[in-house]
Amino acid sequence: MDTFIQQIINGLVLGSIYALVALGYTLVYGILGLINFAHGEVVMIGALSALTVIKLLAGSGLPGIAVVAIGVLVAVPLCMALGYGIERVAYRPLRQAPRLAPLITAIGMSIVLQQLAMIFWGRNYHSFPPILPETGREIGDAYISDLQIAILLLAAAIMAGLMLLINRTRLGRAMRATAENPQIAGLMGVNINAIISATFLIGSALAAVAGVMVSANYSIAHYQMGFILGLKAFTAAVLGGIGNVPGAMLGGLLLGLIESLGAGYIGDLTGGFLGSHYQDVFAFFVLILVLVFRPSGLMGEKVAERA
Repeated sequence: MDTFIQQIINGLVLGSIYALVALGYTLVYGILGLINFAHGEVVMIGALSALTVIKLLAGSGLPGIAVVAIGVLVAVPLCMALGYGIERVAYRPLRQAPRLAPLITAIGMSIVLQQLAMIFWGRNYHSFPPILPETGREIGDAYISDLQIAILLLAAAIMAGLMLLINRTRLGRAMRATAENPQIAGLMGVNINAIISATFLIGSALAAVAGVMVSANYSIAHYQMGFILGLKAFTAAVLGGIGNVPGAMLGGLLLGLIESLGAGYIGDLTGGFLGSHYQDVFAFFVLILVLVFRPSGLMGEKVAERA
């Protein structure tokens, strides 16, 4: 039972990060019907830029939490500017093009951002400085660190805030109207371009926070870290129902739990052959099952093809 509780804790922490990244995918898809495969690289740039600031301030005498907060405050606007630029340069000119064109462009943007990050930060892995307290809480024989508690609470607060923004604010109503029918929303006075840009800004801000969470939780960052993380977050979005905001949250949490429990228990049953080194298998196996048996996802609905 203690092992089960530990895997649940690990899965919830991992799933919270997946959910934040998956929200970026699902917001853009809900508005544009586009899979932004460059989103994982936005997470990576958020992690590396925040880590650069954190390393610079690590010996300044400031509390570790304050240093990390400053790193986040630098990474968020940087990633928002990057997301805005990606939308304006790579996606807006292709908005009326066949769907294959923006998909190829998204993959191309992912490769370009990876190479730029490699040029700027190098090929080496960057370690997170030990500036945060390593205290935690014991639940039986299971353990949860204060950092993991902070990740869970912050992710929950961000997801709750996003739900309030979408359901209770004027911007959220405009986003929902644009997702429903952009042409009619435009006729009703909604600035479609502004709403799409705002969607990219919000998704990129979430990506920056998720990137800092990943680097802090695993104490490492790398220019290729966004690729697999992005694919898993996309899997989470598909699992919950791509285009569905609560579905992305649910899909992220479920995928984190599936990975953690799979790596923990199935790894033990197979003598470690399918353990933590093969945990990616569980994520993509789930993606295959969802696409075969429920392509619309757990909370998605079958809709007619949009003209």
